[in-house]
Amino acid sequence: MTFSLPAAVSAASAHLCGEFNDWSPTALPMHRLDDGGFEITVRLPMRGRYRFRYLLDDERWVNDWAADGYVPNGFGGEDSLVVT
Repeated sequence: MTFSLPAAVSAASAHLCGEFNDWSPTALPMHRLDDGGFEITVRLPMRGRYRFRYLLDDERWVNDWAADGYVPNGFGGEDSLVVT
């Protein structure tokens, strides 16, 4: 599964965080693309639903603009959802 962010996020760094990596803020750093966006490919088990978000510059959380859906989280916001 490939996760990507457009250059419009205006960040120096990005990490993929979710249920599949215990929401680790460092385990999955994304690769910066030439156009300023970010991308990472990870293997996820099939037939699953996983909450995730992106951590930008170690301080700003954003959702995926192209997520399969969004679900409320316990912090008054929403998490992105990917369905495999």
